[in-house]
Amino acid sequence: MDIIFHSAGANPELWQNALQQAMPEANMRIWHEGDTAPADYALVWKPPAAMLRGRTDLKAIFNLGAGVDAILQLGDALPAGVPVIRLDDAGMGVQMAEFVAHAVLRYFRRLDDYARQNQQQVWRFLTPYEKKDFSIGVLGLGVLGNRIIDALRGFDFPLNGWSRTQKSVTCVNCYAGHDQLDQFLKASKVLVVILPLTTETENLLDREKLALLPKGAYLINVARGAHLIENDLLDLIQEGHIAGATLDVFREEPLAPTHPFWQEPRITLTPHISALTMRDESARQIAAKIQALQAGQAIAGLVDQSRGY
Repeated sequence: MDIIFHSAGANPELWQNALQQAMPEANMRIWHEGDTAPADYALVWKPPAAMLRGRTDLKAIFNLGAGVDAILQLGDALPAGVPVIRLDDAGMGVQMAEFVAHAVLRYFRRLDDYARQNQQQVWRFLTPYEKKDFSIGVLGLGVLGNRIIDALRGFDFPLNGWSRTQKSVTCVNCYAGHDQLDQFLKASKVLVVILPLTTETENLLDREKLALLPKGAYLINVARGAHLIENDLLDLIQEGHIAGATLDVFREEPLAPTHPFWQEPRITLTPHISALTMRDESARQIAAKIQALQAGQAIAGLVDQSRGY
């Protein structure tokens, strides 16, 4: 079995060691420009088009992450008929839940406000928020969205969830489809974005949609920067309609030093670290899926390229 590997920004030797421990029978090589030698599988994160264009030998392409927008952007460079397979979770779900729960609780317990008081050496009690008025809306009810809801459920917040098609989730007010999106936004004091990036969801959160959130709302984006019109968010924060935002993803990464987000104290920025791919766990998952494919068995994580996830 021959496997080619490419992961932008990663240490390829570390991945190679993890994958070879999980699949000692495989011959894995790091792909370099001009490599057209045969391969059975490709393991990739943000691969160049030249790696995959024209290949007729691949049985499957494994995406080393949950988000597949970067690989689907290759379009015609993807070999026709070759399945693209994403990681199901691989340790990302619990990290995402930790990150979002921390951000939600920081806002609910007014810890940002107390931090600002600390800087001014002010000792002052702040009126707590009422939990019944602090509804959490999770925009996207996939694997990661449900893991976030599982974490928040124990804090007794009112929970809303939105998905493209109707779903039923315990203790969650579920909304679905374009017709119910506005209603969902109006009902959500804190908006958590965990949608896949597709042509339908790109630029979804513009001024019109963000303004539907209740006055004093908060935004937490752990999905993709291209969901959000950044200037519209900044305007609504400075106008006082949105109280604050926690952003882990951006249209251009790394975020430029001149970007106005850096100067807005009500925006908390992190460098795309809300959920990191766990190398060893991912390698074991990929190995299990390859074994299943070799045996002709069905696997989870197949990407519907027509839907974009």
